[in-house]
Amino acid sequence: MAAVQPEWHSPPATSEKLPKLSIYNSLTRTKTPFHPRDPSGEKVSWYACGPTVYDDAHLGHARNYVSTDIIRRIMEDYFKFKVNFVMNTTDVDDKIILAARQQHLLSKWLVKYKEANQEVRDTTKKAYEAYVGKNLPLLIEDGAGSAPAPEGFEDAVTKLYGHVLAGKSLANDASPPGDKEAKVKMHLNTARSAASALATTAGDLDTFATKATGVLLPYIDSLEKHTVNGKDHEIFTKLTKKYEQRFFDDMSALNVRYPDKLTRVTEYGPQIVEFVKQIEANGFAYDHEGSVYYDTTAWESSGGVYARLEPWNRNDKDLLADGEGSLAVKATSFKRSNADFALWKASKEGEPSWDSPWGEGRPGWHIECSAMASDVLGKQIDIHSGGIDLAFPHHDNELAQSEAFWAKCGKDSEQWVNYFLHMGHLSIQGSKMSKSLKNFTTIREALAKGDWTPRGLRIVFLLGAWRDGLEITGEVVKAGVAWEEKVNNLFLKVRDLQRTSSQTSGTNGIIESKSNLDDNLATAKQKVHDALCDSFDTPTVMRIISELITAYNTEKNVPESTSLAIGQWITDIVVMFGLDSEYKAGQMGWSGVDIPEKAKAFIYPLSKLRDSVREQAKAGTVNAKALVESEDVPATEDASCQPYAKAFSDFKQSVVDLNAKDSAAKDYLAICDRLRDVSLWDLGIYLEDRDSQGLPALVRPLSQSLRQERHDREAIAASKAAAKAKAQADKEAADKERLEKGKQSHLEMFKTAEFSDWDADGLPTKDAQGNEVAKSRSKKLKKDWERQKKAHEAWLATQK
Repeated sequence: MAAVQPEWHSPPATSEKLPKLSIYNSLTRTKTPFHPRDPSGEKVSWYACGPTVYDDAHLGHARNYVSTDIIRRIMEDYFKFKVNFVMNTTDVDDKIILAARQQHLLSKWLVKYKEANQEVRDTTKKAYEAYVGKNLPLLIEDGAGSAPAPEGFEDAVTKLYGHVLAGKSLANDASPPGDKEAKVKMHLNTARSAASALATTAGDLDTFATKATGVLLPYIDSLEKHTVNGKDHEIFTKLTKKYEQRFFDDMSALNVRYPDKLTRVTEYGPQIVEFVKQIEANGFAYDHEGSVYYDTTAWESSGGVYARLEPWNRNDKDLLADGEGSLAVKATSFKRSNADFALWKASKEGEPSWDSPWGEGRPGWHIECSAMASDVLGKQIDIHSGGIDLAFPHHDNELAQSEAFWAKCGKDSEQWVNYFLHMGHLSIQGSKMSKSLKNFTTIREALAKGDWTPRGLRIVFLLGAWRDGLEITGEVVKAGVAWEEKVNNLFLKVRDLQRTSSQTSGTNGIIESKSNLDDNLATAKQKVHDALCDSFDTPTVMRIISELITAYNTEKNVPESTSLAIGQWITDIVVMFGLDSEYKAGQMGWSGVDIPEKAKAFIYPLSKLRDSVREQAKAGTVNAKALVESEDVPATEDASCQPYAKAFSDFKQSVVDLNAKDSAAKDYLAICDRLRDVSLWDLGIYLEDRDSQGLPALVRPLSQSLRQERHDREAIAASKAAAKAKAQADKEAADKERLEKGKQSHLEMFKTAEFSDWDADGLPTKDAQGNEVAKSRSKKLKKDWERQKKAHEAWLATQK
């Protein structure tokens, strides 16, 4: 029966105080006004699909959960909704079962051996051949009928999959590569590693097993999975508990808020059974050989709708098979519709199981979220979120089965979820980042390497719309770094103004008057509000902040109150966005724009002393004694403060030493530069001179951009120096060659077999045959003779 898209039922506006917020809703595929179900308009129920915990979270997960966190923070901290945020962790599904069981069985198998003996190698060879046969068919179809010998693996791959490795499509046509090609590369890497292990003769078991694990896992599993007891859930939860903890550790590192309520599938076995029983009792499910299937035909016949989110995908065989997991490989002729999906799966050997009216089994993929969300949040939910890949079949199936649970007839059913929010994917070279494709960089790896910081990653996500796909490119990274540096510089200036103002209890010379920036700030606030009301349009917010900072940087004589107001407002926005996990109430700007607290007692007075030395040196007279006595080095016994104290005392001593030598002003300026560019630079601190603005040096921590600027300058200088050295070397080589040529006397240069007679100067008069040398040739020979005469005389001069 063809699905008819029903009219979306907008919840009534329950409060006049509600913001005019509209959200892009996947149910309507448009922006729709947001009205929570709560009569007061304050409370919002939100269910988010959490991770499948069998491996470390990667940057693709970061894209989903950080973007979700940004929206949650806007809802809670900006619009002041009281959000009840519920999330699950999927700790039992086909991927988890397979991963946990395979690791358990391989560990049991390996413990029987102490080295990579012949038995281990023979088994691994069979595993390698099975893996290649299943996943890399071109290597088998080449005519050999079996996997290439490990020693010949690379040659076979180059011949048959070289086009894929070169970035072309699997079909070797003009179509762009995508997930299929990424999967082939993954399988090639796994098989290559095993082939490398088999091609070596070393007997170390750990090294061998590490390389061969990828092929051994599925092979040992195929031999031993019948030995696993389905009631022994610890085999499976041991893996999921580990990776659930690691997931939330990663989320904490990214400043993602913990859910208000966390649910786990393994803790909901009985509730899920009851949920399925109710759907069956309502007439929208049927069982087959211990499995229970949702009856889409019965649901639609009763007036319900299936595939509301992505109706165009309801007959997509690949997506339907992905949603069914291991059941997809079974004959499905018994299904009443191809769209029917499993609510409960009969257990097979090696799988965890729970008791049910239909026999030993386990939950289907989609039913878990419906049962848990309904249990915690009830009959209707305001917001449901997840990655865009979950829209169909997962969320469409959730909708259908949940509404079938709560209603005995489709036409009388109520809308289970009012707003679906789907986050865009993060992709690499056109392919979605995925655990199954193994083309991911884990969050902890990216942070540990320094490729990303939590703030930098969040900024990149904020610069893009939450529901759009995002591909990490050099331009994207550059834009994020530039935005962060721009905000950094503003916070540095405003903090410095705040610090100096508090010290002098004045305006620091800034004229307090009406500024155009006051109007700019008011306009920016309104525009940001409008952007956030427009489906959380963070790219526009980021642009508004950037434009306001540009206006601030170009304005002269900005009133102190205006500067502080701009700094405070931008602080409020970036903190609301979650860009500072270490923010402390009352703090101006975000963390990381200040030098270490323990350094301040030394560096601020040191910078002040340096400013005075520079000012007097430029004026032509340095009163070293008065300067040195004006600033004392604070006493300290803290070893961590010693480097700062030493920089201070060393600089004072340099001033004293120059004074004793009656040094010139340029010498004082030189030690000031050395303090900035060497001593403090090595301590991670930079003094930004602001002479042209009539301001003291700005004390700031070293940023990546400052380091890069210096690196670029040094690289350019090194390149110029190298070019100059090369030119000098080339000149010296040419001069040397020229001198070497002058070694021969001009009197002897033509005394060869080519001629038979010469004059007193050694110039030829007759050729080899005794004929007179022609006048025209004599002229040419004379010129060559004169050049050699000069060269020889030059050579003789060097010999003296």
